[in-house]
Amino acid sequence: MKNTIVFIIVLIVGLIFGSIMGKILGQWVPFLGTGEVLTWEPKGDFVIFKYDFFLQVKLNLSGILGLVLAYWLYKKIK
Repeated sequence: MKNTIVFIIVLIVGLIFGSIMGKILGQWVPFLGTGEVLTWEPKGDFVIFKYDFFLQVKLNLSGILGLVLAYWLYKKIK
């Protein structure tokens, strides 16, 4: 359980690091900063309760590269 949590945290940090690097390097290498936005927005309205959930993920090439690098470093360290 602890290894799974550490693994997920490492992947999230890699994704964030890659996205930040994409923003910085996107000025000189434009394809690193471009990306796609994935949105999932389920809604439900029942008699007793109503829910509205919004999830948005912004992916770019540098973020995915950061994710792959984080995965590789985790497997290398472990």
